[in-house]
Amino acid sequence: MSITLEQPTGARLLTPDDEELAVTLTLRYTSADPLAVHLLFPAWISLDGEELTWTFARSLLEEGLGSPAGVGNVHVCPYDPTRTAVEFRAPEGVAVVLFDTTRLHRFLLRSYRITEPGGEPVGPEWERGLASLLDGV
Repeated sequence: MSITLEQPTGARLLTPDDEELAVTLTLRYTSADPLAVHLLFPAWISLDGEELTWTFARSLLEEGLGSPAGVGNVHVCPYDPTRTAVEFRAPEGVAVVLFDTTRLHRFLLRSYRITEPGGEPVGPEWERGLASLLDGV
């Protein structure tokens, strides 16, 4: 049986003209996908008018709370003493969302009660996937 943690949270979306737009996003963690964090954007804020979910490593969120972290499409870094910036890069553009650092930290601590860091299951399917990646090396 999987356990899911959802935490709606207020955030600020930085607009192209450096204004901050208040948004409510939902942070999600599930034991069925123990290495990932899911961030749900409401339909009204997306370009196509549909709810959007970004998925990235839980360890990236943890690392980014203390120092700049990320490669590829998602970057996380301290923005100021009380907020953390999460930057999402897509072909359509870049979105930067500012979160209260304490709320992100609280979400991580709650996710650790479900699956401890480093306690994620590594079963045969993970080993097969890793082996297939290494075959190409």
